[in-house]
Amino acid sequence: MPTIALGNHYEEFVRKHLEAGGYKNASEVVRAGLQLLEDHEAARERWLNEEIPARYDDLVNRPGLGIPAETVRARFETKRRNDAAKAK
Repeated sequence: MPTIALGNHYEEFVRKHLEAGGYKNASEVVRAGLQLLEDHEAARERWLNEEIPARYDDLVNRPGLGIPAETVRARFETKRRNDAAKAK
């Protein structure tokens, strides 16, 4: 296996986790991160291959479930304005 360059940010991240005592060595920290990435990708694939087609079928069979695009745009615009106001 090749040596991996993590960069300063992730080297510090690994060091903090080792000092906290949650892991025995850097390899355990990296494996935990890779496991999370693997789980995330599996969940994304499930979403794309199972959940989205099922929701599409629901909308085809029951069009009343849908929300008009104008309504969605208006909701996003309202949220954007509220978030901008809170940020000030």
